[in-house]
Amino acid sequence: MPKQMAIKEFREQQWADRYAPHIAPVNEYVDELREVGRGWAPYVAPLHGGVEARVLSILRDPGLATQDEVGSGFICVENNDGSAELQAVLLEEAGISPFELLPWNAYPWYINRAPKASELDAGVETILHLLELAPKVKVVLLQGGDADHAWRRLLRIAPTVERDRGLTVVRTFHPSPQALFVRDREERAARVARRREAFHEVAALLA
Repeated sequence: MPKQMAIKEFREQQWADRYAPHIAPVNEYVDELREVGRGWAPYVAPLHGGVEARVLSILRDPGLATQDEVGSGFICVENNDGSAELQAVLLEEAGISPFELLPWNAYPWYINRAPKASELDAGVETILHLLELAPKVKVVLLQGGDADHAWRRLLRIAPTVERDRGLTVVRTFHPSPQALFVRDREERAARVARRREAFHEVAALLA
């Protein structure tokens, strides 16, 4: 059921489990990121697989629904917002458990805007560290242009990472409504279809 973070009991349980063994290395790293002077960063919900995940999903930057007090305090496909809801639906349609996913952002600190090139470079370092923390990741799901740009910048630093880790990269559009802000109806339909198709590609790679 999408948007479970709107349920107080669910949200409180996620908070209580934020240092569960599978997610602790990731959220302890988030604690470190909060201290580097770039601002606040959300935890990753223990609903997700953390170091056990096989899919690293990258979006642009944390949204309002990830904020403490205002939202859940977590990156999570069960957050109370449209982008999270669409991801939850697409995961279910493709038969992918949220536990397979390690969600992250090209720029993991809250800015509520598109990251600059220098910020993407800072985010790349965090993505590389996540790959070290999560050795089972075999698929990288890039959702949106900023995620794709970040990955291309990452390959400048670590050009052999895909080959060395046996990674398959799947590219698609961001799950927000803004990704569909194009006049051409056929293009909009193609983007909607591509988002769904990408999740099925990920499912096939995990089979």
